[in-house]
Amino acid sequence: MRIAVAGATGTVGRHVVAEAGARGHEVVPLSRATGVDLTTGIGLEQRLEAVDAVVDVANTATQSRRRSEAFFGAVTRALLDAGRAAGVGHHVALSIIGVDEVPSGYYAGKRLQERMLRESDQPWSLLRAGQFHEFGEQALGFVRVGPWSLVPVMRSQPVAAREVAEALVALVEQGPSGRVPDLAGPDVLAVPDMAREVSRVRGLGRRVVSVPLPGAAGRAMREGALTAQGDAGATVGVTTFGQWLAEQPGPTR
Repeated sequence: MRIAVAGATGTVGRHVVAEAGARGHEVVPLSRATGVDLTTGIGLEQRLEAVDAVVDVANTATQSRRRSEAFFGAVTRALLDAGRAAGVGHHVALSIIGVDEVPSGYYAGKRLQERMLRESDQPWSLLRAGQFHEFGEQALGFVRVGPWSLVPVMRSQPVAAREVAEALVALVEQGPSGRVPDLAGPDVLAVPDMAREVSRVRGLGRRVVSVPLPGAAGRAMREGALTAQGDAGATVGVTTFGQWLAEQPGPTR
């Protein structure tokens, strides 16, 4: 199959590219480097010529509802419109466990993305996954004050990005399936603990301060809204956070 990947160089996108190639598929990266602007759709229709499926793992780093909705709305609209024009038969998207339960700005964009898929006339599949194992290190950079990193108090069920990519490519091969069971990692962990362990193992020297976030969003995160706990139908990955961390580069100081 010929598979286009939006966000091909990102945390999960690079694994989608590798997994699709390993399964014998032809991969078409969608990026500015290949002449594509995902937010305006410029260059998309040409790149989607003879493509069988699009995998959308494009992402943006923002906590602003306006910016998140603008990004995910524009990218989803551009991919759906160009896919329809090019005759693409399947749109596969990645979302996040718990977006319905956490009223944050970033998740508003993901909710919009999901709604646009449901209301589209294009055949689609949607996978919600837990945070990737990389989230522990990302949290170290949210708010930095000297050697201190302020990390939100929240529970996560982190999953290997490679396993998410495998599930997405399997969805491409399976065909349009709507929303499929969520995918989470094998353990529920506190994000500040993840961040501390990353700092220790990689020798980053960061001192983690746990910070409870205010409001309904913070409460939902603390209570496990971003985990698959209680969802008997969820798929559970096999790679633990500890196993993933042991495979990462050593001390970087």
